[in-house]
Amino acid sequence: MSELTHLDEQGRARMVDVGDKPATDRRAVARALVRVTPQTAARVAAGDAPKGDVLGVARVAGIQAAKRTWELVPLCHPLPLTFVGVEASIDAARGEIELLAEARTTAPTGVEMEALTAASVAALTVYDMVKGLERGARIAEVALVEKSGGRSGHWRADPAA
Repeated sequence: MSELTHLDEQGRARMVDVGDKPATDRRAVARALVRVTPQTAARVAAGDAPKGDVLGVARVAGIQAAKRTWELVPLCHPLPLTFVGVEASIDAARGEIELLAEARTTAPTGVEMEALTAASVAALTVYDMVKGLERGARIAEVALVEKSGGRSGHWRADPAA
C-alpha cells in the first residue's frame, strides 16, 4: 500500500476509509485576510457599505460553506459538525479584514477542511460585498491556524511564519 493515503494500488484518487477509526472530538481554526484601502475598511467597520452588513453576511456564508465542504472538496467526508463560527476583526488603519473560522466535530476524521472552507468563503463574501467600493480588494491569505483531536493531537501554526 502506498504512503499516499488518497491513492489506491493503481495510483487513482480515492476516498480514505475511516470506518475503523474511533470518533474523537476534533477542532480546527483557519484564518483568512482581506486587504482593502483604509477607507473601505472604515466603511465596512461602520456598516456603511453599499451592499449592507458585510461582516454579518460573511459570517453566515462561512458557516453555510463549512456545512457543504464535503460537496465542494471531492475527497472530503461529510461530517456531523457540532459547531461552526466565523468571527471578524477590522484594522481600518492597515486596511485589513481578518476572518477567523472555527469548526468542531466528534468524528473519525479531521475538520480542518471545514474551517478552511468557512474562512475562504467568508473572505470571498467580503470581496464580493466591497467590490463596488474597491476593485483592488484582495484575499491575501487563507491558512490553518490550529487543529486538535485525532491521532496527531494538537498543532498550532508558527505565528512568525
